[in-house]
Amino acid sequence: MKKQRFASVWDAIEDTPEQAANMKLRAVLMTGLRDHITRTGMSQTEAARLFGVTQPRVSDLMRGKINLFALDALVNMATAAGLRIEMHVLEAV
Repeated sequence: MKKQRFASVWDAIEDTPEQAANMKLRAVLMTGLRDHITRTGMSQTEAARLFGVTQPRVSDLMRGKINLFALDALVNMATAAGLRIEMHVLEAV
């Protein structure tokens, strides 16, 4: 049996390249938001107020429940937090 190699875990577990790309972007945004909360010392309640969501929603974010967050919701939360988001589109190799 030949071993397959993948560029990321998302490429290995998602059914399509489109789903993998979406998950990669969500993971980056979730990590950035979680790092921001930790770095600033905000409580989950404070973060929820800032992001315009509920405290249980921030708890889901902190616990890494990626399947509960759409890409647009994470973009909205990051923008509300004052984070700058950059995206680069490159040709596939």
